[in-house]
Amino acid sequence: MDLEELMNRNKLLEEENKELKEKLKKYTAPARNRAYYENHKQELLAKNKEYKVSPEKKKQYARTAYLNKKEKLKQEKADNSVEVNI
Repeated sequence: MDLEELMNRNKLLEEENKELKEKLKKYTAPARNRAYYENHKQELLAKNKEYKVSPEKKKQYARTAYLNKKEKLKQEKADNSVEVNI
């Protein structure tokens, strides 16, 4: 390949990349979502402030997190002991 072919190929790929980025933008950050949040900003902030988690739910979340962490540590110990035995 000579230099001109490489330059042309590079331009084509850059244009394709630009087109794909525009298409991706359409799906990842549509204007309608942005407009909705801008128009309802105060309502959403108030709703988030009002949200309170009950103490029972907090205990449940903490216990679940503790059990998951405990299981993960057990799994890591088992993996480490298997590696040592090999």
